Amino acid sequence: MSTAMNFGTKSFRPRAPDKGSFPLDHFGECKTFKETYMRCLKNNRFDNSRCREESKEYLECRMDRQLMAKEPLEKLGFKDLVDDSQKENEAKS
Repeated sequence: MSTAMNFGTKSFRPRAPDKGSFPLDHFGECKTFKETYMRCLKNNRFDNSRCREESKEYLECRMDRQLMAKEPLEKLGFKDLVDDSQKENEAKS
C-alpha cells in the first residue's frame, strides 16, 4: 500500500500582522522618544497615566517613520491630549 504525500498542495498565504505587531526600530529613529518615555515611567513608579504625553510623542514618531500603521490619536486613547493641543493652537492664532 502506497501513500502519496503532497506537500505542495497547500500554499502559504501571507497575512497582515496582528494589531500591535510592528517592525522594530533597527535604526534608532525614535530612540530619544522611547528613552524619554522610559525615563518618565521610571521616575513615576511606572504609572503610565503620568507619561501620556511622552507616550503620544513616541507613537507619533513611530507612525511618522512608518514603523507602525497610522492611526488617529483619538483611537489610541489620546483624545484629551489632541483636544488640548488643538485648543492651544487656536488660542495662539
